[in-house]
This record gives sequence, structure tokens and C-alpha cells, in this order.
Amino acid sequence: MGPLGFMFMLKVVGLLIFVSSVLLLAVSFFVLIAARKAEGQLLKAFGYIITILLWLCAGVLLGSLLSAATAKKCGRAPMMMQGGMMKGRNHQMMKGKMPMMQQGKMPMQGQPAEPAPEAPAPAEPGK
Repeated sequence: MGPLGFMFMLKVVGLLIFVSSVLLLAVSFFVLIAARKAEGQLLKAFGYIITILLWLCAGVLLGSLLSAATAKKCGRAPMMMQGGMMKGRNHQMMKGKMPMMQQGKMPMQGQPAEPAPEAPAPAEPGK
């Protein structure tokens, strides 16, 4: 799936989250009306509790939607959401612009690492 397909999928998921939260708010409205018309105190309390839970669920959905929508603008999104894998640090590393690569400290993939220097022999006891 290319970057355009991924972005389209994110928009569809965002729309589904928004529609779900609107439906939850609509259902909570009708539950609230039914709770106000209920005659028993226990049934009224139950209706109010269900309404509050539906509001919380809709709030969490809308909050996650807003968080995901602002993540790309703030730079908190994963690399795939930012337009591909070859941006930022990975792009610099592949082009050889990272300081570790220029100093020769980090071997390229497929090249053997430099062997570690030999440790000095331990001193013999008593000498």
C-alpha cells in the first residue's frame, strides 16, 4: 500500500471515529430523556450513569481523533504517517550523513565489524 492509500485509510478511520462519537452522543441524548421521564429513583440514577458513560466514551473517541489529527502537524506521528520511511534520521543515515558513519565507528550492513583490541594478559600472582 502506497502513501496515498495509507492516508486515505487514515481519513476513512477518522470519519468512522467521528460518526461513532456523534452516534454515541445521540443515543446519550435519548437515554437522558428516558431517565428524566422514569418514575423510579434507581432507574433515573441508572439512566444518568449510562448517559455519563456514553459522554465519556464519545469524549475519548473525539480526543483520540484530535490527537491523531494533530500528531502529523506536531511531528509526533510515526514515520509512515509523515510521508514514508526515507525521511529524517533514516534518510540521513542511508545517505551517509550521520556523524557515526563519517568517522567510521559504525560498520555498514554486510561489512564485518572491526575486532576488539586484545586485553592485556593478567599478571601472575606473587611476582
